[in-house]
Amino acid sequence: MISFELSDAQRHLKDRVTEFIQTKIIPLEEPGLPRQVDDAFRQELVSLAKEAGLLSPHVPKAFGGMGLDHLDMSIAFMASGYSLLGPIAMNCAAPDEGNMNLLYKVATDEQKERWLHPLAAGEVRSCFSMTEPAPGAGSDPSLMQTTYRKDSGDFVISGRKWLITGAAGAGFTIIMARPESGEDGAATMFLADMDMPGIEIVRDVATVDRTFTGGHAEVAFDNVRVPESAILGEEGKGFRYAQVRLAPARLTHCMRWWGAAKRCHDIAIDYAKTRTAFGNPLIEHEGVGFLLADNEIDLHLSQLSIWHTAWTLDQGERAGRESSLAKVACSEALDRVTDRAQQILGGMGVSHDTVVAQIATEMRGFRIYDGP
Repeated sequence: MISFELSDAQRHLKDRVTEFIQTKIIPLEEPGLPRQVDDAFRQELVSLAKEAGLLSPHVPKAFGGMGLDHLDMSIAFMASGYSLLGPIAMNCAAPDEGNMNLLYKVATDEQKERWLHPLAAGEVRSCFSMTEPAPGAGSDPSLMQTTYRKDSGDFVISGRKWLITGAAGAGFTIIMARPESGEDGAATMFLADMDMPGIEIVRDVATVDRTFTGGHAEVAFDNVRVPESAILGEEGKGFRYAQVRLAPARLTHCMRWWGAAKRCHDIAIDYAKTRTAFGNPLIEHEGVGFLLADNEIDLHLSQLSIWHTAWTLDQGERAGRESSLAKVACSEALDRVTDRAQQILGGMGVSHDTVVAQIATEMRGFRIYDGP
């Protein structure tokens, strides 16, 4: 049975994260366009979360995280998203959060020691190299053009990826490639340091968002040679592992962006209470009240979808269907919330006097990345 009443521990968790974001992270935001999060600033943010005992909520305690289940994660992640800097500080932003989950579930003990431990500690960043430019893999991963071949016990990878979030400055990457032999339906994941010979960041792909550390890049893999020990999981099971990563990752996007949308809504309410038009505060005008009521509906239903999917995952289910439904419903609903907040703010809604314009711009990609 699902209970919608938070336990004392869950309320305490929510209060801890909320206070952390309000007192430690939001003061670091800059007026106008948000700060580009370079690695020095990221390390500053991570150190604050570490001091607060809020680093890597999704990672088991054995690897330095908080060991939360998915329902408790939703509470922490939703509160962290109230600032665009919050998930970065708590080391639960994409793509690292999804990569940590995948490594914990699939990697060998040796791979966990080498890759997961420093990633969970916030010492390094990572990226996930799957998406390709046309005619390669996008929404349809079976179109993958990046290939690998076996050579003297090693694996040699060649291909091109793009929109690889966080590639610039990442310590390592997880590469998806199919066998050069053309075996249908097969793909393999490989772990590789980003400074290995043959890996080149071709260009930074300019996008509307600014707060993903390392941005988004096009990356070339030119005869990248890795040992057999670099295979993540088993050879030929890459597509299966991609679903292991994507189902929870789709949901955690919903969690983080829920917090951002809630902040836009709160800013719109405060503005509507103080801004006067035609003799009354905006909030007393029926049209504005309808917009705010619709926001409340979208936030409420999105939260229910997030909680139900988190509960399903905590029952040991794959929750692929549930996370896909949540990803579509929440991305569209939360996008509507930010749009209505902009409308209520009027001219201020398209300025950078508040964070609403930037959140609205950043959120647009949420409806695209990670499908479904």
